[in-house]
Amino acid sequence: MSALAVTPVLVPLATVVATALTQQRPRLQQALSYGGVLLFLGCALALVSGASVDQPARAVFGGWGVPFGIEFLIDRTGAALVLITALMGAASLLFLASDADPGPRHPLLLPLVHGVLAGVGGSFATADLFNLYVWFEVMLICSVGLFALGGRPDQLDGTFKYFVLNLFGTLLLLMAVGMVYAVTGHLNYGAIAQAMPEVPAGVATLVTAGLVLAFLVKAGAFPLFAWLPASYHTLPAPVLALFAGLLTKVGVYAVLRTLGDTMASSSQLLYEALGWMAAATMLLGVLGAAYHWDMRRILAFHIISQIGYILLGIALGGEAGNAATLFYTLHHIVVKANLFLIAAIVWRLTGSYDLRQIGGLYRLSPALGVLFLIPALSLVGIPPLSGFWAKLLVLQEAIAQGRVAWTVIALLVSVLTLYSMMKIWMEAFWKPHPDTDWRMPTGTRLAPAWVATAGLALVTLSIGLNPQWLIEFSVAAAQTLGGR
Repeated sequence: MSALAVTPVLVPLATVVATALTQQRPRLQQALSYGGVLLFLGCALALVSGASVDQPARAVFGGWGVPFGIEFLIDRTGAALVLITALMGAASLLFLASDADPGPRHPLLLPLVHGVLAGVGGSFATADLFNLYVWFEVMLICSVGLFALGGRPDQLDGTFKYFVLNLFGTLLLLMAVGMVYAVTGHLNYGAIAQAMPEVPAGVATLVTAGLVLAFLVKAGAFPLFAWLPASYHTLPAPVLALFAGLLTKVGVYAVLRTLGDTMASSSQLLYEALGWMAAATMLLGVLGAAYHWDMRRILAFHIISQIGYILLGIALGGEAGNAATLFYTLHHIVVKANLFLIAAIVWRLTGSYDLRQIGGLYRLSPALGVLFLIPALSLVGIPPLSGFWAKLLVLQEAIAQGRVAWTVIALLVSVLTLYSMMKIWMEAFWKPHPDTDWRMPTGTRLAPAWVATAGLALVTLSIGLNPQWLIEFSVAAAQTLGGR
């Protein structure tokens, strides 16, 4: 299994090299890109298969054994997230083949996209804290490149905001990693987990808080989320969907790995503080969404809001809270990416992302209306879609622990989320188009976009109509978090 453990990094990096070397041959470059992401998807399925029978993939590099060598360890949690990463990469690249807001066809677009996949895959695969920092840097470099690729003034402005605020998080993370090494003498997850109980309580709390705070910047949590709505809307749709689905979830995963695994014996004060930050993230994110009329900005604020639910699962702690966190993360990646892709189809058919300037879509394209309602209602938490089960798992544990305030806030946010989704439905699909002469454009190349969005909608429906298998997988992952 050692060779399989490196595939979440090796396959995307090999695809980066292949697509970079074929910049002057676009068709070959695209074929290599598709081949790379399909190979990535196949390897991810093999990783999940092995992890499901308690055979996590493991590899150690550098000529040293654990805990001194750089270790890759892909347990149930990591394997599930690697699989969803490959799925999002495949959906985004398929959507890119359409003309629904694809952005500039720059020769570096595909290498940078696969570079992001390598950074995300490495983050989920590594069992070494400094190596995690390295993969965060890979993600940051490739993400900045994708932001700047178009060269428009708004994209360059978004690039600057994204880079500066994420650079702050990166520097904070590097300092936190140094503090962890100073107090434990280790960077390996398993060795840190064994050493932390011996660290004085006050020092352990300070070190853990610094590490979690750095990850929360990456996750887009309150009060550190300003970079996300200020920059995401400038991206072309396939890249935006990839970012929306994956990048903040890497930060969430790092928080889960810290408080649910390597430093699970942390002070209860940290979990309490995280719970209130999660509640504030939920509430402020959904209020920001309610204010805006641009679909991309509405959905960007809902990334923040839903991150709050996921962080609440981590704050609740224990096997139930961690299982709810994994289930919610997997559900939300699919739903959120799909909503951004559908918004791009709306833009292609109407010419605008502004809800006040569009309308009439349901009458002319009922299928698009149905495709929108599936992820939109799942985001709200309407049964029997995947979001219902995700929220149920979180709220059940909150109620079981007597967290009345957090439960009430979570339910209120669901109501406000419904308002945002109904605003998009009523304005984009139900009301007549403000231009009485408007007609949907003909000759558009939307077949790949329809396939990508319909495929993700089917994933949402399959989880919602038969959630037990994913619930059981998530519970098993929470029971063996870390695979040690």
